[in-house]
Amino acid sequence: MGNEVDRLLSNSYAASLVYVSLVVLSLIVFLSVFELVTRYNCWKEIKNGNLAVAMATSGKIFGICNIFRFSIEANDSIYQSLIWGIFGFILLLAAYFLFEFLTPVFRIDDEIAKDNRAVGFIAMIISISLSYVIGATVIL
Repeated sequence: MGNEVDRLLSNSYAASLVYVSLVVLSLIVFLSVFELVTRYNCWKEIKNGNLAVAMATSGKIFGICNIFRFSIEANDSIYQSLIWGIFGFILLLAAYFLFEFLTPVFRIDDEIAKDNRAVGFIAMIISISLSYVIGATVIL
């Protein structure tokens, strides 16, 4: 099977389709994990117009995709890219918990659920910024 995948990936168009499909599937899975660890329902809140949740979720989406961008660019195989993408997501998730832990003045999730846009914006910027740092470690 490995030879078939390698042969398929030798075609630039097929490789692009495979990588994009892999990232979209990973994005769905990883966003589901974030949905499990937050105290609010992301998509319900976004449907109700909660801009803080939309910003925080957008930061997570950008962060995950950016990590995969680095992992695809730095690795020779789809398998290595997937492993590094998963590892990068775990680091991003750990950063999310660390952010919540290091702000004892208020609970990040509660503020975002209350549509505190300042907190939602900071959460978005943290996810985006850390994705660049995590991505840079992928190419080492």
